Amino acid sequence: MMTRSPQGRTNRLTRPSIAVAAAVAVTAGVVAAAPDAKTAEPSPKLSLIAATTSVTLDSWKEDPGVYLDLGTYLTSENGAFELKVTRKSYKDPVVATQVLRNGKKTTTKALPAGLVKDFSGLPDFAQISVTDAAGKTVLKQTEAFCPNNASGRIRPDAPANSKYPQSCPVNPFTLGSVWGVENGWASNTYAGYYAKPVQLAAGTYTAKISVTKKYRDLFGIANKPQSIKVTVRERSWEAEEGSGSAARSAAPRSFQSAKSAAGHQGHQGHGGHEGHQQAADAPAAAHSGNTAASAHAAHGAPARPEAPAARTTGATPTFNVGHGPYPPAPPALPWALKKESLQRQAFSAAKVGDRPGQTDGSRQAPAAQPNAKRPTGKATVPDVPKPDLRSLPAYGITVSDGYEDVPGKDYLAFSANVWNAGPAKLVVDGFRSPGKELMDAYQYFYDAKGKQVGYTPTGTMEWDPRPGHEHWHFTDFASYRLLKADKKESVRSGKEAFCLANTDAVDYTVKNANWHPDNTDLSTACGQENSISVREVLDVGSGDTYTQDLPGQSFDITGLPNGTYYIQVLANPENRLKETNYKNNSALRKVVLGGKKGARTVKVPAHDLVNAN
Repeated sequence: MMTRSPQGRTNRLTRPSIAVAAAVAVTAGVVAAAPDAKTAEPSPKLSLIAATTSVTLDSWKEDPGVYLDLGTYLTSENGAFELKVTRKSYKDPVVATQVLRNGKKTTTKALPAGLVKDFSGLPDFAQISVTDAAGKTVLKQTEAFCPNNASGRIRPDAPANSKYPQSCPVNPFTLGSVWGVENGWASNTYAGYYAKPVQLAAGTYTAKISVTKKYRDLFGIANKPQSIKVTVRERSWEAEEGSGSAARSAAPRSFQSAKSAAGHQGHQGHGGHEGHQQAADAPAAAHSGNTAASAHAAHGAPARPEAPAARTTGATPTFNVGHGPYPPAPPALPWALKKESLQRQAFSAAKVGDRPGQTDGSRQAPAAQPNAKRPTGKATVPDVPKPDLRSLPAYGITVSDGYEDVPGKDYLAFSANVWNAGPAKLVVDGFRSPGKELMDAYQYFYDAKGKQVGYTPTGTMEWDPRPGHEHWHFTDFASYRLLKADKKESVRSGKEAFCLANTDAVDYTVKNANWHPDNTDLSTACGQENSISVREVLDVGSGDTYTQDLPGQSFDITGLPNGTYYIQVLANPENRLKETNYKNNSALRKVVLGGKKGARTVKVPAHDLVNAN
């Protein structure tokens, strides 16, 4: 993932959204009269509310479609609404359990088998119907609901911060997640960044939103549908540019310049980087023609290409696409307070952020600070909890030729993730001697109270200048290999160094999992070219994804015969990092190559119950 400045983050909203925010505050004043959680029943009381009775939504002529952010929320009173979602292995189905807390007493209630099929949220939770001015139904659909959708408090005495994660994971190989709406909070039912736009002509409509019956019965939610007046207005980039408003015309030009810059950025990204195989770099550059490298070149232009992940609810940088050329999902904001299409982002005006009565998680995570000096004295590896690095099977697998960059070549590209199952976080500091190109890296160890009690040298860090990286990489963190059918090595990827960051929530049910990891933004986690020291952290429960569009995330398969192979993702290949278990560091993904030179194909069989390529 490339370095992103704070200005590159989605942090604005439009005037209609400000009105919605005010409506949320009004609604909060009404809900504040709810019974005190200390005296009421321990089971949470869930309600569907509407922040406003009317919304105005935009459909852009150049890219028609309306995002149905209607401003409806699920509130939780008399306690937090909490769900634990897990699977024992990829051979087992996903199961969900409601967690009920009453003081020190905790009980659980299993949800019906098969209700939850993945980790993206509760499927078919909200029922939406839209009628036009003549009363004709023009749209009827259900939407999934991620309880972790960021929102805010609905009464002033509610907890200042929600203890739950800020989104639902999208990685197909996620193992465990925790969903929840904090006591006295409300979570938007809108599907967020990944919601699919609907086609509605300009005009006025009435939207009716309700919780589907199976969830009303399951969680005791009253059947109180919300009715919202919807005004759809058609807008045009060309008309906005010609309106004479400098503020409005600048954004579309920035978007266009971002796309223009993208057309050149990819070709700069893979040629002539010493120490890396040109063949391994080629497909990354070939794919990066419409990537976030362009946004970097345009200094934070509001381009919003489609993310290469399954549509889900409220994804944040932590849980989206990791070290990829696509921008991560925007920070976890109240969905009713932000516009989801890039056009709405382009014409936005007012900033959002944490303020009285609103905790939206929009603050950029600070960088993890390394020790002031490199360690001195004898290196020791104390008997304290250590990380447990594990690999996920490869996914996002595709084939391509070398395009005009490396003609005559064929490549197998893939995404990979190494995660930390704990019980301790992985902490690696890099220290640079003045004038040196490499940093010396050290792994640190901590006791149960968080006190540093030891360290050991663990290799080096190197600066990677390639577009799509541009940060400090820790060497020998993982290795990628393509194995033949007999599982003997056939091709090794040129990728050998990694910046560590918590891009994906892989299993937040493991011991000591951190539901709010800090270094999820690579612009803070991986340093700058002139950094004197860097701290990189892989927290418990989180993983680090590198997507298939990046340099090194591929194998040169030009000379390989068709047949069955295995992509191996191997964590800690030289065992330089100290961890609790070295026997679970490898993951294999079966692939079947076919086709002819210049037109190779790949079939990716399901990995047990996970049918995602």
